[in-house]
Amino acid sequence: MKKLGLVGGMGPESTIPYYHDIVYEVQQKVGGDFFPNFTIESVNVFDVLRLCGEEKYEELTDYLMCAINNLIKSGADFVALSANTPHIVFDRLQERSSVPLVSIVEATKDEALRLNKRKLGLLGTIFTMTGDFFKEPFTRSGIEIITPTSEEMELINEKISSELELGIVKEETLRSFQKIIARMQEESGIEAVILGCTELPLLLNDEVSPVPCLDTMKIHIQALVERICSF
Repeated sequence: MKKLGLVGGMGPESTIPYYHDIVYEVQQKVGGDFFPNFTIESVNVFDVLRLCGEEKYEELTDYLMCAINNLIKSGADFVALSANTPHIVFDRLQERSSVPLVSIVEATKDEALRLNKRKLGLLGTIFTMTGDFFKEPFTRSGIEIITPTSEEMELINEKISSELELGIVKEETLRSFQKIIARMQEESGIEAVILGCTELPLLLNDEVSPVPCLDTMKIHIQALVERICSF
């Protein structure tokens, strides 16, 4: 069984389900009195967002590599980032890491292909929605990614940073997001929406979204569980 190193804290509200679900899903796969040994290195999401906003990608890479190297020193066989936004420097991190990194973007793309989805909406931080790092793997696989309008992106990004990152869930925010998704479905024909921020499941799921959700956190967790249990 392989040991996972998880870069958490991006933010705390999503790190909690990562820990809980990985522990119990591995136990379910293995059976019996067993919980996996893995290590979490928690970083400051506000530093990550600041460095992204300032486009200081080398500094962001250095910052995250400190966390990754600590995880490697703890004996991690592979590492994952518990958020979508820091994947903006994923390739740089993989080049410098001595162990494999498991991408939340690639895992989500593979799941979209499995479900035969060809046109998807994308919600997330402003960096995820406007950058190419998330869209490119989907585009290469023939999947079209639709993003909200500039005004909608600003609203989504603000609600993520001022509410969801802090564990605050408001009914009025849900209604605003539902309206955005419904418009994307009506005008662009999206088949599902990617929850491209690991705090978005606090607000959105299949029961309340106008279209099915691709929950990047759940998808990533499943990929990590499979990797932990591989021999």
